[in-house]
Amino acid sequence: MGEKEKGCIFCKRLKEKKDEKNLILFRGAKSFVIMNRFPYNTGHLMVCPNRHTGKFENLTESEMADLMKTTQLFIKLLKSTLKPEALNLGMNLGKVSGAGVANHLHIHIVPRWTGDTNFMPVLAETKVISISLGEVFRKLKKSLKDYS
Repeated sequence: MGEKEKGCIFCKRLKEKKDEKNLILFRGAKSFVIMNRFPYNTGHLMVCPNRHTGKFENLTESEMADLMKTTQLFIKLLKSTLKPEALNLGMNLGKVSGAGVANHLHIHIVPRWTGDTNFMPVLAETKVISISLGEVFRKLKKSLKDYS
């Protein structure tokens, strides 16, 4: 594993304006959607407020509304594009809760299919992802045009 990146990875990616390289699928008025570079499952997305905050209680009403509206849009998009059987939706607020990036809150959307968990992560510390990040990015980006 490489050296841990300094600063907020979400804020850095948002400023760079290299959406495909950084796997940013969507930029909204108050939130954006980025693919997880180390996904739990194919199509694992994160919906983040544009403003840097790690505290849910610090979000404004308009930020919360936009975050939820964007989450809803991408749930619909994932369902129509990747056809998961179910989804996990959640937030880890704070390092102790398991947040990998504790200083910039984000909502995880993880598509799920029957049998998508197996022995590989336990025995070989390897996740089996059936489709590349780039291919998933292109599929979702193409489907997003239907929702615009």
